Amino acid sequence: MLIVMKFGGTSVGSVAALEKVVGIVTRSVQRGDRVVVVVSAMSGVTDMLLKGARQAAQGDTETAHRMHEEMLRRHREVIDVFLTDPAVHDEVLNAIETLLDEFDSLCHSIKVLGELTPRALDVIAGMGERMSVRQVAAILESRGVATRALDATQLIVTDSNFGSASPLMSQTTRRTQEVLVPLLNAGIVPVITGFIGATEDGIVTTLGRGGSDYSATILGSAITADEVWIWTDVNGVMTADPRVVPDARTIPYLSYIEVGEMAYFGAKVLHPQAIRPARRAGIPVRILNTFEPEHPGTLITREPNGGDKRVKAVTAIKGMSLIVIEGSGMLGVPGVAARAFGAVARTGTNVLMISQSSSEQSICFVVPTSDSARVLAALREEMARELERQDIENIMAQDDIVILTVVGAGMRGTPGIASKAFGALGKRDINVIAIAQGSSEYNISIVVDQRNADNAVRALHAEFGLGANNTSTTT
Repeated sequence: MLIVMKFGGTSVGSVAALEKVVGIVTRSVQRGDRVVVVVSAMSGVTDMLLKGARQAAQGDTETAHRMHEEMLRRHREVIDVFLTDPAVHDEVLNAIETLLDEFDSLCHSIKVLGELTPRALDVIAGMGERMSVRQVAAILESRGVATRALDATQLIVTDSNFGSASPLMSQTTRRTQEVLVPLLNAGIVPVITGFIGATEDGIVTTLGRGGSDYSATILGSAITADEVWIWTDVNGVMTADPRVVPDARTIPYLSYIEVGEMAYFGAKVLHPQAIRPARRAGIPVRILNTFEPEHPGTLITREPNGGDKRVKAVTAIKGMSLIVIEGSGMLGVPGVAARAFGAVARTGTNVLMISQSSSEQSICFVVPTSDSARVLAALREEMARELERQDIENIMAQDDIVILTVVGAGMRGTPGIASKAFGALGKRDINVIAIAQGSSEYNISIVVDQRNADNAVRALHAEFGLGANNTSTTT
């Protein structure tokens, strides 16, 4: 098999975790698999890089210096254990120190300018992966696996949307095949940075936080891998957040559509965009646990699976605000919604859910709370004349709300799902603020107050029999 394996930050974040990674890759190579490895930064490193950069923009480079020392200490701890050949040890350590010196220089420049641009932030944010890839490749090589460390800037070509770049797949496919296919044919395991890419001009970009998943599926699509394996620290995709619902269980099978809905609406296992390249190429994706590699995890394929189970999971996305536009003067007036969402689009804000009353006297939609003030200002400017005439009576935000989403391909065409959801919340005296359901019928989204969020998730999880102790498959 040709397998792309992505290892997340916790999987490469300690000596014990890296021992697991070595075992997983080694066993696969010994079975005769051709393997491409994609690695994240060590857990916590990206946050340290970003903290140092942001403090530098405020005139403080002491924080960056402390972050430098802490990152060097963490990498040195791993290198000292695994790399016993002095020449290899020093080569890898010197490469990491060079990157950290570059980090210091960039932070000094940011302090002098008093500005942290998105372009500079992407260069700094991706340094953790660049350190990690050299370390992981050398560790695998020391255990008898032929490797080649590569920066994804040589492979993944993106647009220039710094902070959340999108891949240009035709250029990416051409470059990836030119570089990776000869290595794989020679029995070499490419070890590649996750999270980063570069524009056609070679300027470093990032794919968004958690983007190493995305890197893996982009590369998997480019080389037509048999499967993509996402190695993380949980046993696959769960029916709910186990920190909120103690009896949450692993979902054995999901479709691309189902996992895409879950990722979009708050499930943390997969980057929201990551499933798209795999779905286009029809490549199965497995979510597996580095620390329990024998667990089967979750298999994601094109077609829904899982027997008659209609509801697969309950997700929650917090830190949201409900924006409400209301007024009797909106009734029957064309173009109000178009103007409203045009104003929102100009702020660069992502709208996660939309609901409109049938009377056309109100529109509400959900945005991240961090964007709500900017969205309100844009809407009030756009609708200034209507507000003055009182055709629109109010534009307001309700903060501290949560979107709960009930997900499952088997919901489509099944009556009674919404009734059960609202009944379960009603029994717990949880008020529903707004609702939405897409025409695909793969999810129902419900807005509640953040104070009720965890209780609501537990109520829905129990109502649909999703717990580990529930064997029913007819919910």
